[in-house]
Amino acid sequence: MRFYITIMALLLSSVVASPIARVNNRDRLESEAAIKKRFPMKGPGDGAGVAGITGREWIELSFKLHDICACLGFGSEEQKKQLIWRRLEGTVRMTFGLMEPSHGSDATFIKTKATRAVKDGVEGWTINGMKMWQSNQHKATHCIVFARTSGNPGNAIGITAFFVPAKAEGVKVLSYEWTFNMPTDLATVSFTNIFVPDSAIFGPINNGLAIAQSFVHENRIRQAASSLGATVFCITESVKYARQRKPFGEELAKNQAIQFPLVELAMQAEMLRLLIRKTAWEMDRMEQKEVERNISDKVSMCNYWANRLCTQAADRAIQVHGGIGYSRHKPFEHIYRHHRRYRITEDSEEIQMRKVAAYLFGYIGLKKEAFSKL
Repeated sequence: MRFYITIMALLLSSVVASPIARVNNRDRLESEAAIKKRFPMKGPGDGAGVAGITGREWIELSFKLHDICACLGFGSEEQKKQLIWRRLEGTVRMTFGLMEPSHGSDATFIKTKATRAVKDGVEGWTINGMKMWQSNQHKATHCIVFARTSGNPGNAIGITAFFVPAKAEGVKVLSYEWTFNMPTDLATVSFTNIFVPDSAIFGPINNGLAIAQSFVHENRIRQAASSLGATVFCITESVKYARQRKPFGEELAKNQAIQFPLVELAMQAEMLRLLIRKTAWEMDRMEQKEVERNISDKVSMCNYWANRLCTQAADRAIQVHGGIGYSRHKPFEHIYRHHRRYRITEDSEEIQMRKVAAYLFGYIGLKKEAFSKL
């Protein structure tokens, strides 16, 4: 039985989005027990344990879990041995190289190619292409690069994932992108004549999109939980401010124009929390193929609605706080900018709504057979 997706949901949906991140005690204890059971912290390196780490460190750990999950599910035994514990310890950092300047959601059309090659008597592959939106590239030790190894553009079969050393000769960062008035670690990277041995292949050859789908599912539920945590923070801070602020001698909170929008947000946050945790719990009890077949629509529901709700909550918090809410003395404008990107990054809202619709109307998923008999 797996635990790591549930861990992410518990941790991030309980985060108070402040400069010093804190985690609900009950959820922290649940999460600590689950992590200790799944990862007993005995591996190469200093073997640091989980006891006594701070709330922020718990959150940082949760952000590592989705690529650890991918390695557990698809990596070779040698890759697991070399990468997983070092990833937990922070000595290995990975980027995820699927998107390109010309292709995002249409990943089957990527132009990066890997061709068979031999170097110094070692069989392997030569990779050429370009990737965009490579997060954490400035700190990365490895890039997970998806490249076409067979078939034609548009075919799902024929794409393979590779572990590429981030500092290898031929890897060049062309730019780091500014987004919504924020400098970022999101890089555009070129790969020119990069040779990697066969041992660098990550997962099944010609079926690398299965890894991408697994990664996306787990990252979507992480994003959803993160957005929910930030949503609750915006609501809580707005309620507190409205009770304390007294324009014209009366609490701002007495106005229904202040109350009702926050009531709507609070209600949706409570319902969303249950959906996220139920979906995470179900994901932990399924193999990736089952997740895709049975509950991929629920993962998309969690993600696109949580991210949208967070931006609505941040906007409402700015409105309730007035001028100070719009300033950088409060975190709401940063929360808005940060979580607004989540409405795009793990596929846009529109792509995810299309997926939900495909399940709802029986074009894919559990209803497909029943609808085919209508």
